[in-house]
Amino acid sequence: MRLFQPKSQNRHAVMEMQCTVFFDCAKKEGAKIKTEYDASESLLQTLVEEYTTRKQQSLMQMKKGQMSKETFLEEAAGYIAEYYHRSVEEDKVLLREFEEYIFGYSRLSPLIDDKNVSDIRVVSYNNIRVKKKGRRMAAAIAFASPKEYRQFIDYIATKNQVNISNLNAIQRFTDNESHPDYILRFTVSMPLVNTYDEPYLCIRKIPRVFPQIRDLIEQEMLDRGTAELLISRFRESSTLICGGNSSGKTTLLNALKETLPDDCAVLVAQQADELTTMFHPDMMFLHSLPGTGEQQVSYDLEHISIAGLTMDVDFFIIGEVKGAEAIYLLNAAYTGQICAATIHAPSAEKATSKLVDYCMAQSRYSRDELMKMLDCFKTVIFMEHYRVKEIFECKGWDETGKQLLYHKIYGRSGE
Repeated sequence: MRLFQPKSQNRHAVMEMQCTVFFDCAKKEGAKIKTEYDASESLLQTLVEEYTTRKQQSLMQMKKGQMSKETFLEEAAGYIAEYYHRSVEEDKVLLREFEEYIFGYSRLSPLIDDKNVSDIRVVSYNNIRVKKKGRRMAAAIAFASPKEYRQFIDYIATKNQVNISNLNAIQRFTDNESHPDYILRFTVSMPLVNTYDEPYLCIRKIPRVFPQIRDLIEQEMLDRGTAELLISRFRESSTLICGGNSSGKTTLLNALKETLPDDCAVLVAQQADELTTMFHPDMMFLHSLPGTGEQQVSYDLEHISIAGLTMDVDFFIIGEVKGAEAIYLLNAAYTGQICAATIHAPSAEKATSKLVDYCMAQSRYSRDELMKMLDCFKTVIFMEHYRVKEIFECKGWDETGKQLLYHKIYGRSGE
């Protein structure tokens, strides 16, 4: 006796079988696409590795302007055709991906392009953090593996002519060429000095078109009256700008220096190229050059500051005081040269004390003598949360109390 399933059950069984076949095909197609993507990624990483190791010379020649971009890409196209044995179309795709990698910053390019992102921190290959509109958060981007991340570190070092090794486990360098809108400041520390066995990478994005005073007024960093006060004082006497990280110190200094008259010769000394000019015709910029271990020639802010004292300038600026250069800044200001600088400090009082601490490391003056000399910095500005919070005027040295006398000439309302 032959048994038949009800029609409805037959129909459900057929539909179930069709769904199973469909999903099996989709899985296979997905697996195929993933395999092809992984293979493409692997080829790209292999090609990048070649150009950061065996063929590094070509990359360096292009970076130094000894080889054009077109010639470099023609060489890469020939290399791909000779060694990768793929179709012409596949070679074109690989070359395009290689071009985007070499002339951009690989997986980090979307973050570098994002105008709302100011800082990028790579804690590990799969943990990338950003500061976006002043708030820290996770980025929806990761490197595929620790190997790819380490390869990327080697690539950016080669691209920027920096040697990273056990002799140079911590490096700071600046890329002033790759991006049309930003100067990129890199800090890299390698596993030799890290607790965990991966490099750390921090990138600060510095806008090429930086805010002018009128923009800072619109952004409520300061009001119009305070801006006019600071411009006047900045031109007439030495100024110290202090505050914590990302408080707006450099942004304010950058804007104030653009208000200096055209007949004022200005020298800017800095560790990273954060200060630039958009308008001023007589402004010179010097930056520090770290030694590379194998190549011992180096120029730090101290060397540059000494040069600043011997050059014919009217206004001397140090982007950020961090060490022995402090005594040369103070000497310049004390002998009548108008100066300006930023310094990390949680208050105006601690800023002057910290500047003296830096000076004492390279000076035979006593602490009291150095504090007394500091009365040449007539204006001290304290920044907080991208706002001018307080402005102090130095009234001179109190011989009885052995202290500088400061008068607050501005305090943000409600503070």
